[in-house]
Amino acid sequence: MNAATGKPPAREKWLIAVTVMLATYVAVIDLTIVNVALPQMRGTFGVTLDAVTWVAVSYNIAEIVMVTMASWFTQLMGRKRFYLACLTLFTIASIFSGLARSLEMMILMRTLQGLGGGALIPMAQAIMLEVFPEEEHGMAMAVFMMGVVLAPAMGPVLGGWLTDAYGWPWIFYINIPIGVISILLVMAFLKESAYLQQGLSRIDVVGIILLVVGLTALQLFMEQGERRDWFESNFVIAMAVLALVGLTALVIWELRVEEPIVNLRVLKNLPFLGGIAMGLIFGLTTFGSIFMLPLFLQQLQGYSVMDSGLIQMPRMLIVVAVAPIAGRLYGKLDSRLLAAIGTAVMMAGYLDMSRFTLEVGWQRMLPGLLLTGGGMAFLFSVLSAATMRTMPPALLTAAAGLFTLSRRIGGNIGYAFVANQISHRSTFHETRLVDHLTPYDSNTMQALDGLTGRLAVYGLPPGVAEQGALKLLDGAVVRQATMMAYNDVFWMMGMMFVVTFPFVLLLGGRRS
Repeated sequence: MNAATGKPPAREKWLIAVTVMLATYVAVIDLTIVNVALPQMRGTFGVTLDAVTWVAVSYNIAEIVMVTMASWFTQLMGRKRFYLACLTLFTIASIFSGLARSLEMMILMRTLQGLGGGALIPMAQAIMLEVFPEEEHGMAMAVFMMGVVLAPAMGPVLGGWLTDAYGWPWIFYINIPIGVISILLVMAFLKESAYLQQGLSRIDVVGIILLVVGLTALQLFMEQGERRDWFESNFVIAMAVLALVGLTALVIWELRVEEPIVNLRVLKNLPFLGGIAMGLIFGLTTFGSIFMLPLFLQQLQGYSVMDSGLIQMPRMLIVVAVAPIAGRLYGKLDSRLLAAIGTAVMMAGYLDMSRFTLEVGWQRMLPGLLLTGGGMAFLFSVLSAATMRTMPPALLTAAAGLFTLSRRIGGNIGYAFVANQISHRSTFHETRLVDHLTPYDSNTMQALDGLTGRLAVYGLPPGVAEQGALKLLDGAVVRQATMMAYNDVFWMMGMMFVVTFPFVLLLGGRRS
């Protein structure tokens, strides 16, 4: 430990960074790695598609609850002990997830995985901000973002390859060696925080109940809303009311108790509040696009899971290239300027994607992918460091938990928003396109005659050929309407960043 700065020497701080980022990467990648394996799990367990989705939902619920409670548990148990407990729980649950042969067993293990993995994310961010000096916070957050942003994008690709090559249990078994290595590294290098208060005079039981009920209801509302047609479903309405009541009661209660389960008082800090608001939009667009791009490439463009992942690879590579640059610039330039540049670049990327067509090739996709990836790296690295800059060290874990929660809630909104808008905008555009397909439209009749003639060449009777031509024309209309819906959603994502510019001003200027 450096006596003058209170920070560990350079070699040790990077060992600590590697230690916490290994665990963070596997915890975050488990949010998306299971999605491509759900059809195979459905066959193994012999259950419906709706039932097997709880494999993903259970992890999400447990993870989002534990993200918020991480700071409280570090005070209760001590940071190193709690970190080791979470990492051990995550690794053991990964073993039994791979061994599970019933849906009930799988859901239980995935819940335990989420409880173990959720707390690792905010603790990793707080640890890295603590061990790196302030002038290197931008670089520390650049390394952190490579885990929390790249991992969800890599999940479906890695999950698809492992499932095809070895079977779905290996999407869990791959966590085991990383978990064991991480446990050994934590035992060797991670130390207790010199700033963190340890020990609690009372346990906030009411706060825990309200938090679990409120966040669980909110997660179920967003997960099940689109599937159950939103407010047409009594279940979705009940979850919305329960989430609203539970979270409102949580806020009122937590502001009154001395040792809250969630320290909401940190939201009085304006730079932090601005970062939370930007984190919500960042999570919405980032996770929304992570969900949407594979759908676009696989359903409309016809690529396989692996090929769609390779097409998105430049977006991931530009993140790796740009993040260290943004981290270094953070120590030299005004953080508001850097955040504004990242926001503008992401906005430009999504607006470019809004001009994709059904015939678009990977070369035409490249500018949009590079712009969104580069902007993402720039914005997240700077935003994470600037948001936490004014937080005292003792509150870093609490603040990191709320910052992570804002991105996760934004991500959940992003998934629901994308699914809802693609469905609704596709219907809207299909209706408008069909209005132009009439027997009195010469272009329509010419296209129909051409399709009928081509089918007749293959020996189909006139009536069958005409019916086949109508079906082909209907399919073309549906595909074009869906493409226009994707264009609309990409445009909406780009325009959402207009809302973030006022919050950029709250981040503060140069480093203090």
